[in-house]
Amino acid sequence: MREDSPGDSTGFTEPRWRSSALVTVDLQNDFLDGGASPVPGTGAVVPTVAALAASFRGAGLPVVHVVRLYVPGGSDTDLPRRSEIEQGGRIVAPGSPGSRPAAGLLPRPVDPDPELLLAGGMQDIGPGEVMMFKPRWSAFHRTGLEQWLRGHGCDTVVVAGCNLPNCPRATLFDASERDFRSVLAVDAVSGTSPERLADLEGIGVVLLDSASIIAEVTSGDGQGKVRSGPGASDGTGAGPGSL
Repeated sequence: MREDSPGDSTGFTEPRWRSSALVTVDLQNDFLDGGASPVPGTGAVVPTVAALAASFRGAGLPVVHVVRLYVPGGSDTDLPRRSEIEQGGRIVAPGSPGSRPAAGLLPRPVDPDPELLLAGGMQDIGPGEVMMFKPRWSAFHRTGLEQWLRGHGCDTVVVAGCNLPNCPRATLFDASERDFRSVLAVDAVSGTSPERLADLEGIGVVLLDSASIIAEVTSGDGQGKVRSGPGASDGTGAGPGSL
Protein backbone atom coordinates (compact mmCIF):
# COMPACT_ATOMS: atom_id res chain seq x y z
CA MET A 1 0.00 0.00 0.00
CA ARG A 2 1.32 3.45 -0.88
CA GLU A 3 2.20 5.65 2.08
CA ASP A 4 -0.24 8.31 0.87
CA SER A 5 -3.13 5.94 0.19
CA PRO A 6 -6.24 6.29 2.35
CA GLY A 7 -5.92 2.78 3.78
CA ASP A 8 -8.97 1.17 5.38
CA SER A 9 -11.36 4.11 5.24
CA THR A 10 -14.41 2.39 3.77
CA GLY A 11 -16.73 3.82 6.39
CA PHE A 12 -15.75 7.36 5.47
CA THR A 13 -15.72 6.96 1.69
CA GLU A 14 -18.73 4.69 1.17
CA PRO A 15 -21.45 6.55 -0.79
CA ARG A 16 -24.58 7.64 1.03
CA TRP A 17 -27.09 7.35 -1.77
CA ARG A 18 -30.01 9.07 -0.03
CA SER A 19 -27.88 12.21 0.27
CA SER A 20 -26.12 11.99 -3.10
CA ALA A 21 -26.13 14.30 -6.12
CA LEU A 22 -25.13 13.74 -9.74
CA VAL A 23 -22.67 16.23 -11.24
CA THR A 24 -22.34 16.11 -15.04
CA VAL A 25 -19.31 17.86 -16.50
CA ASP A 26 -18.95 19.69 -19.83
CA LEU A 27 -21.38 17.63 -21.90
CA GLN A 28 -21.85 20.35 -24.52
CA ASN A 29 -22.18 20.22 -28.30
CA ASP A 30 -18.76 21.70 -29.03
CA PHE A 31 -17.08 18.82 -27.17
CA LEU A 32 -18.96 16.16 -29.15
CA ASP A 33 -18.08 14.73 -32.56
CA GLY A 34 -18.53 17.46 -35.14
CA GLY A 35 -18.17 20.22 -32.56
CA ALA A 36 -15.58 22.98 -32.46
CA SER A 37 -13.35 21.08 -30.02
CA PRO A 38 -14.38 17.41 -29.98
CA VAL A 39 -13.14 15.21 -27.15
CA PRO A 40 -12.81 11.56 -28.24
CA GLY A 41 -15.39 9.26 -26.72
CA THR A 42 -17.57 11.99 -25.24
CA GLY A 43 -20.51 11.57 -27.59
CA ALA A 44 -20.58 7.86 -26.84
CA VAL A 45 -21.14 8.37 -23.10
CA VAL A 46 -23.99 10.89 -23.43
CA PRO A 47 -26.78 8.26 -23.43
CA THR A 48 -25.29 6.67 -20.31
CA VAL A 49 -25.06 10.00 -18.51
CA ALA A 50 -28.61 10.81 -19.60
CA ALA A 51 -29.78 7.53 -18.05
CA LEU A 52 -27.98 8.40 -14.83
CA ALA A 53 -29.57 11.85 -14.78
CA ALA A 54 -33.00 10.34 -15.35
CA SER A 55 -32.50 7.94 -12.46
CA PHE A 56 -31.44 10.69 -10.04
CA ARG A 57 -34.29 12.88 -11.27
CA GLY A 58 -36.80 10.08 -10.80
CA ALA A 59 -35.48 9.30 -7.31
CA GLY A 60 -35.83 12.93 -6.21
CA LEU A 61 -32.07 13.42 -5.92
CA PRO A 62 -30.25 16.59 -7.03
CA VAL A 63 -28.61 16.92 -10.44
CA VAL A 64 -26.08 19.61 -11.40
CA HIS A 65 -25.05 20.15 -15.03
CA VAL A 66 -21.71 21.95 -15.17
CA VAL A 67 -20.81 23.86 -18.34
CA ARG A 68 -17.96 25.90 -19.76
CA LEU A 69 -18.46 29.23 -21.53
CA TYR A 70 -15.51 30.84 -23.29
CA VAL A 71 -16.26 34.54 -23.71
CA PRO A 72 -14.82 36.04 -26.93
CA GLY A 73 -11.60 37.82 -26.11
CA GLY A 74 -10.46 35.18 -23.65
CA SER A 75 -9.97 37.41 -20.61
CA ASP A 76 -11.09 34.67 -18.19
CA THR A 77 -10.14 31.57 -20.16
CA ASP A 78 -7.89 28.88 -18.69
CA LEU A 79 -4.30 29.42 -19.81
CA PRO A 80 -3.96 26.47 -22.23
CA ARG A 81 -6.82 27.84 -24.36
CA ARG A 82 -6.47 31.56 -23.76
CA SER A 83 -4.38 32.30 -26.84
CA GLU A 84 -6.83 30.44 -29.10
CA ILE A 85 -9.83 32.34 -27.73
CA GLU A 86 -8.00 35.68 -27.79
CA GLN A 87 -7.24 35.10 -31.47
CA GLY A 88 -10.90 34.61 -32.32
CA GLY A 89 -11.48 30.92 -31.68
CA ARG A 90 -15.06 30.11 -30.74
CA ILE A 91 -15.52 27.18 -28.39
CA VAL A 92 -18.67 26.96 -26.23
CA ALA A 93 -19.15 30.68 -26.86
CA PRO A 94 -22.03 32.18 -24.87
CA GLY A 95 -25.27 31.95 -26.83
CA SER A 96 -23.84 29.63 -29.49
CA PRO A 97 -25.31 26.23 -30.46
CA GLY A 98 -22.00 24.70 -29.39
CA SER A 99 -22.54 25.83 -25.80
CA ARG A 100 -25.81 23.94 -25.45
CA PRO A 101 -25.98 20.76 -23.37
CA ALA A 102 -25.92 17.53 -25.37
CA ALA A 103 -29.31 16.42 -26.67
CA GLY A 104 -31.15 14.13 -24.28
CA LEU A 105 -29.18 15.12 -21.19
CA LEU A 106 -31.78 17.50 -19.76
CA PRO A 107 -35.45 16.67 -19.15
CA ARG A 108 -36.30 19.28 -21.81
CA PRO A 109 -34.18 21.45 -24.14
CA VAL A 110 -32.79 24.44 -22.24
CA ASP A 111 -30.32 26.98 -23.57
CA PRO A 112 -27.71 28.20 -21.08
CA ASP A 113 -28.41 31.70 -19.75
CA PRO A 114 -24.98 33.35 -20.20
CA GLU A 115 -25.72 36.42 -18.09
CA LEU A 116 -26.92 34.39 -15.12
CA LEU A 117 -24.28 31.67 -15.39
CA LEU A 118 -21.29 33.96 -15.89
CA ALA A 119 -22.40 35.93 -12.83
CA GLY A 120 -22.18 32.74 -10.76
CA GLY A 121 -25.88 31.93 -10.62
CA MET A 122 -27.56 28.56 -10.80
CA GLN A 123 -29.97 28.18 -13.73
CA ASP A 124 -33.05 26.18 -12.77
CA ILE A 125 -33.82 23.20 -15.01
CA GLY A 126 -36.38 21.49 -12.80
CA PRO A 127 -36.94 20.50 -9.16
CA GLY A 128 -33.51 20.03 -7.64
CA GLU A 129 -31.84 20.25 -11.06
CA VAL A 130 -29.66 23.17 -12.15
CA MET A 131 -27.06 24.25 -14.66
CA MET A 132 -23.94 26.12 -13.53
CA PHE A 133 -20.80 27.60 -15.07
CA LYS A 134 -17.26 26.80 -14.01
CA PRO A 135 -14.39 29.05 -15.09
CA ARG A 136 -11.64 26.44 -14.71
CA TRP A 137 -11.12 22.66 -14.53
CA SER A 138 -12.84 21.96 -11.23
CA ALA A 139 -16.55 22.51 -10.76
CA PHE A 140 -15.76 23.74 -7.24
CA HIS A 141 -13.23 26.43 -8.22
CA ARG A 142 -14.71 29.95 -7.91
CA THR A 143 -18.27 28.62 -7.94
CA GLY A 144 -21.17 28.16 -5.54
CA LEU A 145 -21.32 24.39 -6.03
CA GLU A 146 -20.28 23.41 -2.51
CA GLN A 147 -22.79 25.79 -0.93
CA TRP A 148 -25.56 24.54 -3.24
CA LEU A 149 -24.82 20.89 -2.46
CA ARG A 150 -24.65 21.50 1.29
CA GLY A 151 -27.89 23.46 1.09
CA HIS A 152 -29.54 20.44 -0.50
CA GLY A 153 -28.26 18.09 2.20
CA CYS A 154 -25.73 16.32 -0.03
CA ASP A 155 -22.61 14.64 1.30
CA THR A 156 -21.97 12.36 -1.71
CA VAL A 157 -21.24 13.38 -5.30
CA VAL A 158 -21.38 11.17 -8.38
CA VAL A 159 -19.37 12.58 -11.29
CA ALA A 160 -19.82 11.82 -14.99
CA GLY A 161 -19.06 13.62 -18.24
CA CYS A 162 -16.29 14.80 -20.52
CA ASN A 163 -12.56 14.03 -20.44
CA LEU A 164 -11.64 12.35 -17.15
CA PRO A 165 -8.01 13.55 -16.87
CA ASN A 166 -9.06 17.19 -16.92
CA CYS A 167 -12.33 18.50 -15.47
CA PRO A 168 -13.89 15.37 -13.93
CA ARG A 169 -10.61 14.50 -12.20
CA ALA A 170 -10.14 18.04 -10.87
CA THR A 171 -13.74 18.06 -9.66
CA LEU A 172 -13.31 14.73 -7.85
CA PHE A 173 -10.09 15.85 -6.16
CA ASP A 174 -11.77 19.04 -4.99
CA ALA A 175 -14.84 17.10 -3.82
CA SER A 176 -12.63 14.81 -1.77
CA GLU A 177 -10.75 17.81 -0.38
CA ARG A 178 -14.11 19.18 0.83
CA ASP A 179 -14.97 15.84 2.49
CA PHE A 180 -17.64 14.82 0.02
CA ARG A 181 -17.91 11.08 -0.48
CA SER A 182 -17.02 10.79 -4.15
CA VAL A 183 -18.07 8.37 -6.87
CA LEU A 184 -17.00 8.16 -10.51
CA ALA A 185 -19.39 6.58 -13.00
CA VAL A 186 -16.66 4.79 -14.94
CA ASP A 187 -18.72 4.02 -18.05
CA ALA A 188 -20.24 7.51 -18.16
CA VAL A 189 -17.06 9.54 -18.62
CA SER A 190 -14.70 9.89 -21.58
CA GLY A 191 -10.92 9.60 -21.41
CA THR A 192 -10.59 6.76 -18.92
CA SER A 193 -7.57 4.50 -18.52
CA PRO A 194 -6.48 2.03 -15.83
CA GLU A 195 -3.84 4.47 -14.60
CA ARG A 196 -6.30 7.36 -14.35
CA LEU A 197 -8.82 5.25 -12.48
CA ALA A 198 -6.16 4.01 -10.06
CA ASP A 199 -5.12 7.62 -9.45
CA LEU A 200 -8.65 8.45 -8.28
CA GLU A 201 -9.06 5.25 -6.31
CA GLY A 202 -5.94 6.27 -4.42
CA ILE A 203 -7.74 9.26 -2.89
CA GLY A 204 -10.82 7.27 -1.95
CA VAL A 205 -13.01 7.80 -5.02
CA VAL A 206 -15.43 4.89 -5.41
CA LEU A 207 -15.45 3.47 -8.94
CA LEU A 208 -18.80 2.09 -10.10
CA ASP A 209 -20.54 1.48 -13.40
CA SER A 210 -23.76 3.28 -14.21
CA ALA A 211 -25.95 0.20 -13.79
CA SER A 212 -24.76 -0.21 -10.21
CA ILE A 213 -25.34 3.47 -9.45
CA ILE A 214 -28.81 3.43 -10.99
CA ALA A 215 -29.69 0.33 -8.98
CA GLU A 216 -28.66 2.11 -5.78
CA VAL A 217 -30.45 5.40 -6.37
CA THR A 218 -33.66 3.79 -7.59
CA SER A 219 -33.89 1.28 -4.75
CA GLY A 220 -36.05 1.99 -1.73
CA ASP A 221 -32.94 2.77 0.32
CA GLY A 222 -31.49 5.06 -2.31
CA GLN A 223 -34.44 7.30 -3.01
CA GLY A 224 -34.47 10.76 -1.51
CA LYS A 225 -36.48 13.92 -1.66
CA VAL A 226 -35.09 17.06 -3.24
CA ARG A 227 -34.48 19.50 -0.44
CA SER A 228 -34.63 23.23 -0.73
CA GLY A 229 -31.49 25.27 -0.33
CA PRO A 230 -29.80 28.46 -1.46
CA GLY A 231 -30.77 29.10 -5.07
CA ALA A 232 -33.15 26.16 -5.25
CA SER A 233 -36.25 28.14 -6.14
CA ASP A 234 -35.16 31.52 -7.45
CA GLY A 235 -32.43 30.47 -9.87
CA THR A 236 -29.71 32.26 -7.93
CA GLY A 237 -26.67 30.87 -6.25
CA ALA A 238 -23.50 31.95 -4.57
CA GLY A 239 -21.34 33.99 -6.87
CA PRO A 240 -17.73 33.45 -7.84
CA GLY A 241 -15.28 33.51 -5.00
CA SER A 242 -17.94 32.71 -2.40
CA LEU A 243 -16.34 29.53 -1.10
